[in-house]
Amino acid sequence: MRTIEWNDIENCIEIIDQTRIPLKLEKTFCKTIDSLLNAIKSLKIRGAPALGAAGGLGIALSAFQYGGEDREEMLGAMISDAKRIKDVRPTAVNLSWGVNRVLEKVLKNRRFDCICKLENQRFSNATTLSEESIEDIRRFALEEAERICEEDVKINRMIGENGAKLLDDGDIILTHCNAGRLACVDWGTALGVVRSAVEMGKAIKVFACETRPLNQGGRITTWELMKDGIDVTLIADSSSGIVMRNKMVDKVIVGADRIVKDGVFNKIGTYTHSVLAKENKIPFYVAAPYSTFDLERTGREIIIEERCADELRKFGKTYIAPKNVKVFNPAFDFTPIENITSIITEKGVLDPGEI
Repeated sequence: MRTIEWNDIENCIEIIDQTRIPLKLEKTFCKTIDSLLNAIKSLKIRGAPALGAAGGLGIALSAFQYGGEDREEMLGAMISDAKRIKDVRPTAVNLSWGVNRVLEKVLKNRRFDCICKLENQRFSNATTLSEESIEDIRRFALEEAERICEEDVKINRMIGENGAKLLDDGDIILTHCNAGRLACVDWGTALGVVRSAVEMGKAIKVFACETRPLNQGGRITTWELMKDGIDVTLIADSSSGIVMRNKMVDKVIVGADRIVKDGVFNKIGTYTHSVLAKENKIPFYVAAPYSTFDLERTGREIIIEERCADELRKFGKTYIAPKNVKVFNPAFDFTPIENITSIITEKGVLDPGEI
């Protein structure tokens, strides 16, 4: 079952609602751009590679949502929707990457070149005059978006195979947040490495950090691994220090939302684990596709998304902190490149110096 895909019957995006796991495995439809934005913002769909697919499919959805007959008006609406999609979660680069890739496929009219600037990029394909019909544009957008989804599965398999070579039979892995099949179209990045190692016959166990405040590790990672019959132990985020100091884990593997020149952005808490791993001489690996790389920028240039205060003040609908307490709730943090042992990609395992 795929995390995200196009529904040909409804002509819309179909996703697994990750906010319902582990209580219920439920699919839902995004039939409008507003519903897609809500799904991304509320984390019904999350995880860097899955967001890349959502960005690409979102442009296809914009094309199918357009009900007029003017091609130029349609393209203008798609550009407008593209900006809205990209702005909803600014830290993760895959969302913008997916949007840009599909727009490059469909924006071929020179007259649009002056307005095809998203994040100061010009679309390379916006150079030749063309007279594609509205149906052609829809087809181009959907074909490219579905190509992103198909590639994601293959890429994650390659990441898994490359990373599995770094794991020894009997290793115990610590991971943070969820970088499994639900964070991708399928298979996973960090958990894809674990899955591939298990597939090779290696006995691998996992310590999963709960990942406060939304508990993606506790809710989703443990659920995924238990479904696969992989031994997993849930720990509080603040327990990773004692676990590493007591040599209860052999390696740390996490995913990434954006990799820049000097480090990696990932779920809040990742930096802390990297410091503890370095202190305790435990290898710290990042598993991510090349689409997550943004090597023209440094960590200081990236906006870190800050989320709703009630994610910390409340548990479900119940307040667990004073209603008016001040809150700092960043969704991501930055791990400097010197804290990272290697980056596992579909093209091989990279030494941080190669970045």
